Amino acid sequence: MKPFVLLATRAEDVPADQEYALFLRATGLDERDLLRVRLEAERMPPLDLDELSGIFVGGGPFNASDPPERKSAVQHRVEAEFASLLDRVIARDFPFLGACYGVGTVGAHIGATIDRTYGERIGVVPVTLTEAGEVDPLLAGMPRTFHAFVGHKEAIRTLPGAATLLGSSPGCPVQVFRVGRNVYATQFHPELDLDGIIVRIHAYADHGYFAADELELTLASARRAEVSEPSRMLRTFVELHAR
Repeated sequence: MKPFVLLATRAEDVPADQEYALFLRATGLDERDLLRVRLEAERMPPLDLDELSGIFVGGGPFNASDPPERKSAVQHRVEAEFASLLDRVIARDFPFLGACYGVGTVGAHIGATIDRTYGERIGVVPVTLTEAGEVDPLLAGMPRTFHAFVGHKEAIRTLPGAATLLGSSPGCPVQVFRVGRNVYATQFHPELDLDGIIVRIHAYADHGYFAADELELTLASARRAEVSEPSRMLRTFVELHAR
């Protein structure tokens, strides 16, 4: 089998390593078949799409909607690398699944309006599939409404006609969408389990996702409902595209 690749941008080792472990577990792949590139630490290597089965993108600290002067040199470099990669991915309709930061990368590339209108606090939200989502191969077998972990400062406000909306939550109209047949982005984190989000809550306690005195409230919000369905999407993605 040709490998998949996970493009990551987390600078902190503990949540970065945990994210990779969660992707490995959810996809059923081993380290030989899920290569990891930490883009915050190194340039994106040349990716030969003919030698890959598919691409995953994890979450991270970058906000596409931040003004250019507030973006670091690393963020500018990563955004340029994604723009070049997505030119090829979308032109070929190459299998791609971006989680959280996937919305910022794919959304920005196709001209979506991204701002802070629909940011969501860290916690659990119900995601409801659209009619298109109910028949989408990646979401096959998913209940029409399922719980998912979120936590993001920005989101898509307006999705262009080039994309197909697949799912929404009450506080965020674009939770998952598709471009073409094989390019997907989710606002929620399909890889996360409860232990995983607890690690991230502690790791990013001073990153502006919640106030300093809201740690326990945020932990309680993450525990308020069982999250079991989203990780199935990652295994399904591998089953659909492994070659």
